Amino acid sequence: MDKEVNTLQIENTYVTVDEYRFAVKWVSPSQSAQSPVLVFLHEGLGCIDLWRDFPEQICHETGLTGLVYDRLGHGKSDPLPQRRTPRYLHDEALKYLTPILDVSGIDNPFFIGHSDGGTIALLYAAQYPDKTAGLITEAAHVFLEDITIQGIQRAVETYESGKLKKGLSKYHGDKTDALFYGWADTWLSAEFRNWNIVKELKTITAPSLIMQGDDDEYGTEAQVDAIVNTVQGDSKKHMISDCGHVPHFQARPVVLESMMEFIRNLVF
Repeated sequence: MDKEVNTLQIENTYVTVDEYRFAVKWVSPSQSAQSPVLVFLHEGLGCIDLWRDFPEQICHETGLTGLVYDRLGHGKSDPLPQRRTPRYLHDEALKYLTPILDVSGIDNPFFIGHSDGGTIALLYAAQYPDKTAGLITEAAHVFLEDITIQGIQRAVETYESGKLKKGLSKYHGDKTDALFYGWADTWLSAEFRNWNIVKELKTITAPSLIMQGDDDEYGTEAQVDAIVNTVQGDSKKHMISDCGHVPHFQARPVVLESMMEFIRNLVF
């Protein structure tokens, strides 16, 4: 794997949107296609570094350039500027992701989004159907389930016991408390109980691969079915056996094979 990663050009830099600095990483194969660009969108508590070498492997295998970035409050990007609202995922898709793509010169993104990142990809594709080349989601949420609430409640307990906080602090530093409680408190709030974006997906025309582990501790197969049955574009459902909330780590060979087949059939 190290040999494969070393064949890539990696550039870590920053882009500025509305006076906020976002950490970004470009992953460029030596012989890469000009379009589309793979845009990796991390989970609710994630960041560039928590993807590990997964973007590198996808870019190496496909020959496509990739962009990975830290959302505000995550990793090396600036802190969250204000308290989150039930529309924070819309804000991420439309207020921040859109100008980040513009500044980066990406006009035909192909999204690979995990959890919150998958939801953000869906919201962008719904708003900009003509600008989205394709999308792959892992464990995306489009409505709130009891299992989601229970999973986040367990995460709060683990965080407050110290273990999860210690692990996240390695990546988010002094932003860790604000990030964690900004995520958990929003999903557990009374005003979020009726959160549902399914109807908004009707405008999505991009081809999509919708993936989820069948043992996901934050959502059920109903999330996948709601997406696949609502979008207009060709959509493929892939439930992964014996897998939880992080398929690209917990079932990496299966995920890679599925993603590679989907991307190659669509792009090449």
